[in-house]
Amino acid sequence: MQPEDVGLPRTARRRTPGLRREEVATVAGIGLSWYTWLEQGREISVSAHLLENVARALRMTPEERQHLYLLAQNRLPAAPAQSWCEMPPLIRRLLDDLTERPAFVMNLRWDVIGWNAAGDGLFAFSDYPAGSRNMLWMYFADDRLSRRVQDWPRQAPQIVASFRRDYAAGKDAPDMQALADHLQATSRTFRRLWHDHDVQGRCEGRRSFDMADRGPVAFDHTTLIVDQDRHLRLVYYAAVERGEAGRKPMDGCSTDHAAE
Repeated sequence: MQPEDVGLPRTARRRTPGLRREEVATVAGIGLSWYTWLEQGREISVSAHLLENVARALRMTPEERQHLYLLAQNRLPAAPAQSWCEMPPLIRRLLDDLTERPAFVMNLRWDVIGWNAAGDGLFAFSDYPAGSRNMLWMYFADDRLSRRVQDWPRQAPQIVASFRRDYAAGKDAPDMQALADHLQATSRTFRRLWHDHDVQGRCEGRRSFDMADRGPVAFDHTTLIVDQDRHLRLVYYAAVERGEAGRKPMDGCSTDHAAE
């Protein structure tokens, strides 16, 4: 990078190409001494705010930004809290390959951005307008889905408590706050559960539905991260064989990962 790339004047003589330390510090809005210590790898306490300023000043790629955090803080940075709405082509192919198991992909806001035919058969995603294909909205603002879920009074608190962790990650995003506000205004059940402030992790276990053509069907379900940086997760349902339906199901929610 050159000084003119970041809006700084070019001096007459420069021994080496690229920005000088004082120029990087100026663009990043931090003191020269502090930036020098960071560059030298000294034992200083470096905030995420400072690292973000440096990454922005040097126009780092996402991979370079992650590398910077690992060097300075021994951890990866938090992924940007945004609701990704585009379906990656390879994940689309993965869904299509799952011909017999209901599956869908949702983002941080729990918008469903892709599903397979079996998933459509279970959740009827294609019956909803594009702006309403949100799992929380389908469960709490439209009773077509929730009335088909057996043991709904026990399932509902787990779903809301699981979403709260994702909400915490994206609470500053306007679309995330708008969803929570809209659901509270629309659903008394969601509003009551939301005010309980319960937090749980990934919901995985057994959920039963009343199918119009098959009657009650039990599914074991889990969630797989398919794109961590974009907060995309694949939710996978596998029908329980009749001989296993009477066995004790897995616990409803764990406390280690946030997901649906």
